Amino acid sequence: MKQKLPQAIIVEGKYDKIRLSNIYDTIIVVTDGFSIFNDKSKQKYIKKLAYSCGIIILTDSDGAGFVIRNFIRNICAGGKVYNAYIPDISGKEKRKSAPSKENKLGVEGISDDIIRKSIANLSLSDEQPPVADITMGDLFELGIIGGENSSFLRKELTKEIDLPEHISSKALLEIINLMFSLEELKQVLANL
Repeated sequence: MKQKLPQAIIVEGKYDKIRLSNIYDTIIVVTDGFSIFNDKSKQKYIKKLAYSCGIIILTDSDGAGFVIRNFIRNICAGGKVYNAYIPDISGKEKRKSAPSKENKLGVEGISDDIIRKSIANLSLSDEQPPVADITMGDLFELGIIGGENSSFLRKELTKEIDLPEHISSKALLEIINLMFSLEELKQVLANL
């Protein structure tokens, strides 16, 4: 049974849309990859959705997916924009003859359970989010950013909590605050 979502979902391609339309009952908008940069009417539509019902951006976890995600987030600044991330999983989609350049599965190749989990991890209410317990300063003190081995530690952490390695420090902080208290984060890091 499809889950009804009040927010629209923004994806890169038509196969992503087909995949998600089997899981969710909501508006699903396709960016057609980098075509979104020149499609002013689609930009206006996505922005309108962000300000009315809100949007969930679910792009691939490769570099191109992050470029598209950041562009959409910027044009919708001030609207209700939620970022759902799929983990880095090596492989290729069934319909393709070869894996992607980064050898990562895209949205269309990820299991329904992983897609559901990535969206379920979001805080989708209109209420003010709780005040963040964890700060950039905490990430620095824990060695996740700005340290000698921070890129290695960040990569291990993102693997452990099923996030893509391309995630920015700001986005990582946002998600960590949704998932953990400072003490819980310290425990996760200790177990790495």
